[in-house]
Amino acid sequence: MAAPRKLQATGASPGTASGPVYLAERPTLVPMPVAPRASDPGTLAQAVETAVAALQDLADRVDGDSRGIIDFQIEVLRDPTIAEMTEERVSAGEHSVFAWVAAIDAHVAELEGADEEEVRARAVDILDIKNRVLGIWSGTPIEDFPAGSIFVGKDIEPSRFLGHDWSAGGGIVLFGGSAAGHVALLARAKSIPMVVGCDRFDVATDSQVRIDGDAGMVFLDEQAEGLSSAPARVPSQTHAAAIDHGKLQTSDGVPILLSINVNDPSEIDGIGATTTAGIGLMRSEFAVRSLADAANEDKQFRIYRRALEWACGEPVTIRMLDIGGDKPLAGLDDGTGAMGMRGIRLLLARPEIARVQARALLRAAPFGNLRVLLPMVTFPSEIDGMRQIFAQEAELLLHRKIAHRIPQIGMMVEVPAAALMLDTFDNAEFFSFGTNDLAQYLAASARDGSDIRDYRDKAAAAVLRLIAQAMALSAGKPASICGDMAGNPSFLPALLAAGLRHFSVAPAQRPAIGSVLVGLNADGTRAAGD
Repeated sequence: MAAPRKLQATGASPGTASGPVYLAERPTLVPMPVAPRASDPGTLAQAVETAVAALQDLADRVDGDSRGIIDFQIEVLRDPTIAEMTEERVSAGEHSVFAWVAAIDAHVAELEGADEEEVRARAVDILDIKNRVLGIWSGTPIEDFPAGSIFVGKDIEPSRFLGHDWSAGGGIVLFGGSAAGHVALLARAKSIPMVVGCDRFDVATDSQVRIDGDAGMVFLDEQAEGLSSAPARVPSQTHAAAIDHGKLQTSDGVPILLSINVNDPSEIDGIGATTTAGIGLMRSEFAVRSLADAANEDKQFRIYRRALEWACGEPVTIRMLDIGGDKPLAGLDDGTGAMGMRGIRLLLARPEIARVQARALLRAAPFGNLRVLLPMVTFPSEIDGMRQIFAQEAELLLHRKIAHRIPQIGMMVEVPAAALMLDTFDNAEFFSFGTNDLAQYLAASARDGSDIRDYRDKAAAAVLRLIAQAMALSAGKPASICGDMAGNPSFLPALLAAGLRHFSVAPAQRPAIGSVLVGLNADGTRAAGD
């Protein structure tokens, strides 16, 4: 048998995987058109008519009160007043999805303020059709690929990764990509072997291939009968720490918290809440994947509530949408870039997006111990602006008699200017260090560039020094670290020495990181005898 042809790449997620090739082109996002006009055919009008047709079909199969409710919903969808209000907002510069939602919400608020209980009850019917139209408007999902196959292509979108069923195994080979990119982060969280930066190669779809995410290798021309799908490498758990609700101690008895990072909400299904100190970072942008999702308050509320109830009272830190740059929101085109309009800047520039998410978070807060994290904060005024949005939306919920609670609001420390001035952020209730972006900005390197790993490694010493300086300025406020450095055992001594006592890592990394932490003293030195 001829030896398999080997290609050198860069390991992005550890483990080995074998399977048939799925050769892909870069997918085209189709969920939402960019800033559609409310009157455009095939956009809002089509979504509404599709919803009307579905409701009419349902109406033909029911009678009595149910038929009356559906007829009312159809009447609202065809109400010319709502169409006119939508058009006015679009003309003023709003995206049509938010313009239409605002018009519907205004109608809901009018009904909720009525004296008659029967009229107030109609508000629920309208909320139902709002979510129906938003679901239709989300569009067709990106084409999936066969379970158990090895995805081979230039790149893979986060939404495509999240929409795929990885339970049958498989892996990823990218001609481009980055080990520090968000798909690599997702792959590591789910223990999906992945390599990036591989030389292009020609191979027929369904040909067998094996990848090694540890060595960064791709093996071609494998014989199908000689292949077996190997599970992803699991970190050694020798001397593994006994973790009770994510609470452990260093060798010299200093308490440490160990939380998990969550991307896809389904990741928590196989994790026992008693093994972690809650969710240290939930990246909401991977659950809210399109403009229609961003406008869907109820969908977001259900996602956040589920995470809070799973945590059984442990803290759940949900980061507001960190969109822009290399994490676009399907349907939103603001010419964003890694150095420009992204994170909190974009949320404040597009308050209609922030307000929907704020309401969903406010409504979810009573179901657990919620903390809200603001992304890419540079100045204290940005936190003030977001706090004002939360306060205003809380007033509206109070007026509507909807249960809610204002959660703690903290900030990501991932912009060097903020890290150097952390003592000026009195309005942040807690801090969380994002080392991926800190490294990117300190090294002046694009996060999705092929050279990011080299720059990131060389900048590690600078990042650690900056974290130590920022911790000295944190005024004793709760601080954690959720970036890749928290999941790298070689950096744990320096992070402990800087004063960090709360680490949030990918679920698969939790046992190994816990084992390392209990073998260190709080000053980062190794315990005697190790």
